Amino acid sequence: MKNEDVLYWIWFSRVRKVDCVKKEKLLKIYGTPKKIWELNEEKLRNIGILNNENLTDLLNENYRQNLKKYKEYIEKNNINIITIQDEKYPENLKYIYDKPIVLYTKGNMELLNSNGIAIVGSRYCTEYGKNIATKMAYNIAKSNKCVISGLAKGIDSYAHIGALKAKGYTIAVLGNGLDNIYPNENKKLSEKIIENNGLLISEYIVGTKPEKINFPERNRIISALAKGIVIVEAKEKSGALITADFGLEQGKEIFAVPGNIYSANSKGTNNLIKQGANIITDYKDIINICYNNYNY
Repeated sequence: MKNEDVLYWIWFSRVRKVDCVKKEKLLKIYGTPKKIWELNEEKLRNIGILNNENLTDLLNENYRQNLKKYKEYIEKNNINIITIQDEKYPENLKYIYDKPIVLYTKGNMELLNSNGIAIVGSRYCTEYGKNIATKMAYNIAKSNKCVISGLAKGIDSYAHIGALKAKGYTIAVLGNGLDNIYPNENKKLSEKIIENNGLLISEYIVGTKPEKINFPERNRIISALAKGIVIVEAKEKSGALITADFGLEQGKEIFAVPGNIYSANSKGTNNLIKQGANIITDYKDIINICYNNYNY
């Protein structure tokens, strides 16, 4: 990618109020972010797919400033930019409805097509959930499969920790810019992931704060990158269940760890099992169903 082109992709990723579906439509019409940048309000309006909020964001001068500073920061901090038009764009993401237009990655990009196993769950997990997530991730990583999660508190963190203990591969998908690890307590964990040949991914430009809306959005990337999704613990209404929903839409295998019927942290997982999710009691069940085509 030419240096000039990078700047336009950075600009395009800064435009938040035009969703990925509309951005992809614009790219299909005009080919490159540069050509979209050059359009005036009248031409953008005449396309017929943008509302007033979209137009305001695309024409916002603030998003068109300091692009070289963003580029310099990204290069200085060994962050890679992968666009929807790049050969390195993950194969699994190409087939989802609202595929991210730009990905920012740090670490081992060979993991992008690893078809690993996602392990997600409650931020406020129990000791039971902690042990299950750590051991499950450890054994999956020992089986030479990549563990994918979201670097959140609780189950996500223990999934990454388990994979690292096995000296295996793990991918963390963030809901904020790669310059701002959230939660702060996981900064060292993110560094260990990179040091151990793992990968950090975000669709958000550096400087993006961990806003609440970002996390449900990033969950579609976690599920899309994975071959199967394991929900370890989840309350009745949980972000982990959003990941499971995305996984179902994307045709992924869904696994749920059964839990105490009196525990709030197991209501979501137990409900998933009642709805037909694979009940998981051993990591081998996951390996067999996802990779060996065994059905139980």
